[in-house]
Amino acid sequence: MLKLPERVNDATMPDYQIIDMRDELHAGNRSIFSRELLDQMKERIRKKEQTVLFLNRRGYSTFVMCRDCGHTVECPHCDITLTYHRSSEQLKCHYCGYEEPVPHFCPSCESDTIRYFGTGTQKVEETLTQLLPEARIIRMDVDTTRRKGSHEKLLGAFGRGEADILLGTQMIAKGLDFERVTLVGVLAADSMLHLPDFRAAEKTFQLLTQVSGRAGRHALPGEVIIQTYSPEHYSVELAASGDYRPFFQTEMQTRRVFQYPPYFYLALLTISHQNQVKAMQTTQTIAQLLQKHLSDQVRILGPTASPLARIKDRYRFQCMIKYKNEPNLRDVIRRILHYYEDARKKEDLQIHVDLQPYSLM
Repeated sequence: MLKLPERVNDATMPDYQIIDMRDELHAGNRSIFSRELLDQMKERIRKKEQTVLFLNRRGYSTFVMCRDCGHTVECPHCDITLTYHRSSEQLKCHYCGYEEPVPHFCPSCESDTIRYFGTGTQKVEETLTQLLPEARIIRMDVDTTRRKGSHEKLLGAFGRGEADILLGTQMIAKGLDFERVTLVGVLAADSMLHLPDFRAAEKTFQLLTQVSGRAGRHALPGEVIIQTYSPEHYSVELAASGDYRPFFQTEMQTRRVFQYPPYFYLALLTISHQNQVKAMQTTQTIAQLLQKHLSDQVRILGPTASPLARIKDRYRFQCMIKYKNEPNLRDVIRRILHYYEDARKKEDLQIHVDLQPYSLM
């Protein structure tokens, strides 16, 4: 095990603050920014220092909803709401690429009370411009970095001090080293925390630790402000401590109790087809075959609909295999794939096998 007990350049670790956004709401602050973060950004602009703002969502709003009937605009090909992009006045699906113009009236009840909910990087940029008109802002996400060389161009401009605030998604969380960055703001630490994935806490801790490391890397001291609605969650609390060991111990206890890696191995089978019944019945049969041919120590979870139950007009079902030692597993899966070989060719049935899956989505 290789340890890195000190930061590069003998820099001290940044100071951390966790802001409970529920308290901000109760105090009448409905802004994306806590009062403390806004004050600290103003202070950085006054001192001619720089700020990095991290939000793990792109677009303007995460979904569009009618306030009269509650209808949300979803992708016709995937079971997910469309994301509003203000710059092009389009609703886009981030899974299949489907786009449609923003509706002025609700498609369900024809009311004109269409509103945008959630917060994306475009909306944060617009709000920043209103609250801090003197701030020069660079936004980095998939939409602003499509062109070749745009990453280098934007980061080069920030490095030369041509902007006060760098606002971005995961692509700014690690690897950046700017001398004048003394403040890092995490706008929605919960965005990955409540996903249906046993690694959600681990991924949240990693991201918070990585993005926090952008602050105070040289002579100037750094500060990190984490905004969250779950300040009591151990991954948020322990990321602010700057020490991974208590997080590791807590996470390992949880994994042991619920029988997840590294204490158990996983295999995930995802079956997809354009006919929902066909996909579900095939997954049921595969789960029964696994139960029949694998040992009693193996746990088969499912069949169940995938967290994203439909993508690109294909219905998705999955079953998960939990095991400690199962020498026949690969052979049984090969036989199942061979059994369905004709269906996969002629009926466009897809069976995706992921041994030790990194994501369960």
